[in-house]
Amino acid sequence: MAGTLYRGREGMWSWVAHRITGVLTFFFLFAHVLDTALVRVSPESYDTVIDTYKNPFVNLMEIGLVGAVLFHALNGLRIIAVDFWSRGPRLQRQMLWIIVAVWVVVMIPGAFFMFKHSFEAMFGGNS
Repeated sequence: MAGTLYRGREGMWSWVAHRITGVLTFFFLFAHVLDTALVRVSPESYDTVIDTYKNPFVNLMEIGLVGAVLFHALNGLRIIAVDFWSRGPRLQRQMLWIIVAVWVVVMIPGAFFMFKHSFEAMFGGNS
């Protein structure tokens, strides 16, 4: 399509990822408020809900949540730089690859330790 601004490049995909990670974070916060509010209504029900969260599948979802929040935060800083720094628009692609690199550097050890905790809980580790 002639004259379109987005052609499937990094800027468009970071825009899409920013919206998706924002929506995922919103829904997590909504669910978190609801399950935390349950403690005032029925502490026993709250304990039951929290116990259902203690499994490897939910642990993977938590790792995904951390990844989504981290990307959303880092990309938000990039968006601020693009909007308010005179050189931001020209350097937006380089800044995107920098935040992707920072995301990977932070997520690899973070995911390792989060999932390690799940395995230790399942198999009786020292944690």
